[in-house]
Amino acid sequence: MKKTIITAALTGAFPRKDKNPNIPTTPQEIANQAYECWKAGAAIVHLHMIDEQGKGTMNKDSFAETVKLIKEKKDCDVIINVTTSGDIYATDETRMLHLNELKPEMASYDAGTMNWMNNSVFYNTPPFLEELGKCMQKNKVKPEVEIFDAGMIYNTLYYVKKGVLDAPVHYQLVLGAAGGTAATVENLVYLKSLIPEGSTWSALGIGQQHLSILYATIALGGHIRVGLEDNIYYSHGRVAKSNAEVVERAVRILKEFNKEAATPSEAREILGIK
Repeated sequence: MKKTIITAALTGAFPRKDKNPNIPTTPQEIANQAYECWKAGAAIVHLHMIDEQGKGTMNKDSFAETVKLIKEKKDCDVIINVTTSGDIYATDETRMLHLNELKPEMASYDAGTMNWMNNSVFYNTPPFLEELGKCMQKNKVKPEVEIFDAGMIYNTLYYVKKGVLDAPVHYQLVLGAAGGTAATVENLVYLKSLIPEGSTWSALGIGQQHLSILYATIALGGHIRVGLEDNIYYSHGRVAKSNAEVVERAVRILKEFNKEAATPSEAREILGIK
């Protein structure tokens, strides 16, 4: 029975409690839902931080407090994956401060610049990507390489060749972000076809096509990401009660495919995290 890694993305850079009051925003709320997701079957939790105005922040103290609260949870061995892109106005330096201080097991590595949500620019310049890759290598952080379009995969091939990223790469295919690749099964299959042999990969669909991408990813043998960062709804017209609720559904779907959710220990082995 093949094990599938479930990542729970708990909250994004632009949470809206008025759209779903169950979105966690404080360190305590995020830590509590991280623990609940681990108990429900998630091997990885992906973390963004939110400031007092409800906006995404790269404040390293907020990351430190949240990580501390998660690690205080009894017996919780969940893999902590922190964002490096929680605020599009952050500097290159502030996007890496928490990596040097906390040395998490995983962190996101967005492999290129894109027009974000049709209203701003999400900068990931070549100098920054080289510096970020070296920072992750120095701190022994496994990159979760986020792919929003095909060109970003080709960028990673260059950075592996240059020694900025270590092979095998773990890819996170992100479909449905405005300005990036649309969330269709056809696009998922195409992006998967570009991934180098020997790599590991996961995928997610933002918004209405979330379940279509979830089912297709499982059918194609990939790992999966769920959570309120990507979709605040559980079903049409009904918001999700928590991140754990969508993790529990993912576990049930895997069982229908005769698959099983990987434990954190199994996920570390799959991803080569030591």
